[in-house]
Amino acid sequence: MRYDWSALKNELGEWRAQRIVLPLWWRDDDAIEPTDRLARMGELSASLELPVHLAVIPKFATKGLADLCKDRSNFPVLVHGWAHENRALPTEKKSEFGRERDGAKDELANGLARMEGLFGASLGRIFVPPWNRISDGLIGELAEVGYDAVSTFTPRAARLAAPGLVQINTHVDPIFWRGGGGLAPPEQIIDGLVQTLRARRRGESDTAEPLGFLTHHLVHDADIWHFTERCLGMLLEGGAAPVNLLELRDDLP
Repeated sequence: MRYDWSALKNELGEWRAQRIVLPLWWRDDDAIEPTDRLARMGELSASLELPVHLAVIPKFATKGLADLCKDRSNFPVLVHGWAHENRALPTEKKSEFGRERDGAKDELANGLARMEGLFGASLGRIFVPPWNRISDGLIGELAEVGYDAVSTFTPRAARLAAPGLVQINTHVDPIFWRGGGGLAPPEQIIDGLVQTLRARRRGESDTAEPLGFLTHHLVHDADIWHFTERCLGMLLEGGAAPVNLLELRDDLP
């Protein structure tokens, strides 16, 4: 499948001409165990020389996955909710931590503790709420239970989401969730990416926040795999600098 990358190439050319650094990170959600799809993603990560940050569901994470990540420096690990269960009210959008409720703070703490026990030095203390939704009240409690950062979707409003808690979001998602899955219209993804980059270059949004590419390897089809490889490759060829957030844990951007 062919895509028109000309607008992205032109925008990346402007970044290079103005000598603006584009940090790039990759986040993939919902891992709990080694699978063939995870292996395929690991091969892509290695070929691109771009780490893929695995947002792992604590309640169901397996020792097999922990052992794999300890042997793979390109698989830094993040905390993805607690059980990835929808706890929203019937009138609300799906979320696990979208509202304050009894036991929520304990789940945040228990998730971090279990992940630290399993993954050790492979783990970054970064919380990724399922469905990218978390209430303001619970954001305020993340640092209290030991998290360094939170990651959702769309450009951040400020570097700190709460005192002691950095926000590092994702900005590009190739999956057509509203259309029932599969690859979203490629021209829309590329156009949205170009607009995001242009806003950064013009100082309309935070240029220090790494550009985040979000995937869900467990539901990828051939088109999503292909687009992901080409888009990430295009960004890297255009001058984007790979980011491993674990290597920056003491000085998150």
